[in-house]
Amino acid sequence: MQRSPMRDVLVGFFVLIGLGAVAYLSISVGGASYSGRGGFPLFASFDQTGGLKPRAPVVISGVKVGQVTRISLDDHYRARVEVEIDPRVKIPTDTTASIVTAGLLGDRYISLQLGGDPQELKAGEEISFTESAVILERLIGKFVHNTDLPKDDQGKSP
Repeated sequence: MQRSPMRDVLVGFFVLIGLGAVAYLSISVGGASYSGRGGFPLFASFDQTGGLKPRAPVVISGVKVGQVTRISLDDHYRARVEVEIDPRVKIPTDTTASIVTAGLLGDRYISLQLGGDPQELKAGEEISFTESAVILERLIGKFVHNTDLPKDDQGKSP
């Protein structure tokens, strides 16, 4: 079989396209992609984060409006979550932040339910109303170990 310079150029071109696609997917999945200009920071305290991680999305009505930037402990040993919100989004002061799960066993993210207060949160302020993550393992454990089921006259559960 003879060497063909055109065939070598085409193979090289397709190899470069393949390497570019692998690099793009690696960066996208790893979360190191460019997310546009920075937003303003807000804080929220939770009793339980349930596996929430930095770079987790912050959504309003299913639309991503920011991301989690840092998770730490506050003075009262509660989880203090710092989020970065798109500066174009106006967040009322009576907004509620909830940690929810994407699907049954999916990743955690923060969902914001906007309130009706005309006052808006400013950079660095705290979201006062929070709802911690529901831990599926704890719910299953309570269900399995709970024996408060009604019993019939012979002591059997229905």
